[in-house]
Amino acid sequence: MMKLKFGDRARLRLRLLWTCAILLVIVGSLLPGSSMPMRALDQLDVSDKLLHFGAYLVLAFLPALHERWPALAAALVGAILLGIALEFAQRLSPGRSFEIADMLADAAGVLCGFVIALPLRS
Repeated sequence: MMKLKFGDRARLRLRLLWTCAILLVIVGSLLPGSSMPMRALDQLDVSDKLLHFGAYLVLAFLPALHERWPALAAALVGAILLGIALEFAQRLSPGRSFEIADMLADAAGVLCGFVIALPLRS
C-alpha cells in the first residue's frame, strides 16, 4: 500500500478542507427541513443515515491522513461529539428530528473514515 507524504503546504490545505467540511456539516445539520438544500437532498431519495455516514467519514478521513496521534484522537472524539451535539440541536430546527440512529451512523462514519485512512498515513 502506498503511503502518502504531506509537506507543510499540503497539510495546511488538508486542514482548510477539513475546516470547510466541518462547517458544511454544521450548517447542513441545522438547516430547516423546508430549506432549498434540504428539499434537494430529499429529491435524491438517499437514506439520511447514508448521508450522515458519508459526512462523518470525511470528517475522520481528512485529519487521519496527516495529523499526529494526539491531535487525531482529539479530532475523532470531537467528530463523534459534534454528531451528538448537532443531533440534539436539530430539535430546535424546524422540520428536523432527533434520532439516535443518526448518531450511530455518524460514529460509524468516523470509525470507517479512520480505518480507510490508516494505510495511507505517512
